[in-house]
Amino acid sequence: MAVLVDKNTYVVVQGITGREGSFHTKAMLDYGTKVVAGVTPGKGGQSVHGIPVYDSIYEAVSKHQEINTSIIFVPSSYAPDAVYEAIDAGIDIIVLITEHIPVHDSMKFIRYAKLRGVCIIGPNCPGIISPGESKVGIMPGHVFSKGTIGIVSRSGTLTYEVAYAITKMRLGQSTAVGIGGDPITGMSMIDMLELFREDDETKAVVLIGEIGGDMEERAAEYIRRSGYEKPVVAFVAGRTAPPGKRMGHAGAIISMGTGDAESKVRVFEASGVKVASTPTEVAKLLKEILKG
Repeated sequence: MAVLVDKNTYVVVQGITGREGSFHTKAMLDYGTKVVAGVTPGKGGQSVHGIPVYDSIYEAVSKHQEINTSIIFVPSSYAPDAVYEAIDAGIDIIVLITEHIPVHDSMKFIRYAKLRGVCIIGPNCPGIISPGESKVGIMPGHVFSKGTIGIVSRSGTLTYEVAYAITKMRLGQSTAVGIGGDPITGMSMIDMLELFREDDETKAVVLIGEIGGDMEERAAEYIRRSGYEKPVVAFVAGRTAPPGKRMGHAGAIISMGTGDAESKVRVFEASGVKVASTPTEVAKLLKEILKG
């Protein structure tokens, strides 16, 4: 079984008529994802790559009752409203690609989603893929292959590099999730570790972290305290970043003496997690662990 998305995932694209929405809708369709509807207010009645467009998500869901997942390509000033609409329309999983959403807005809609039992991946993320089944995101599908490794990542590009190294090692991935690089995200590393723990297909997990925040430290503590049964390999980006330096996005900043790469590496290793220094080494460590 895959985690969160599979062949029974039916997708509505919010912001389908925009440049990004249209481009990635085509890529998802080419991958085999079941995209069944799109939403852009004022553009109802049009179609994009053969997918019908509706003025509201409520209309889309009423016409396509199989929809259970939304992917959002809406500009940051309108993205929170798109999230609330998706939640209220009964969507189970929301993949929020949009970046530059104010943190206080993210805190509000993520809290609302949790109260309603809705899973949010993102914001500012590449999405989620279960190779050979469904891709709900912007990642290049060809670097992934069906296999037994679960990937949880705060970085977009590094997700692809590590996945490709694992693919070349012929291990493949069960599901790969880019949870997003913002300080506040819907799904956390711990949330995904719990899902992978329950998935029989996943034999090992890769955590791709980076400087800033304490998500990796909390994940390491969870692994130690819960006696996590599956092997975990970590990779932490930003080891050469100077303290206080913002690296690319809002979540990757070292402050108040926390969040630097070396502290994350130490905590992982203290929790029994092997830490790789390169994407290729991630795959080599996995091969050694699973062979043993």
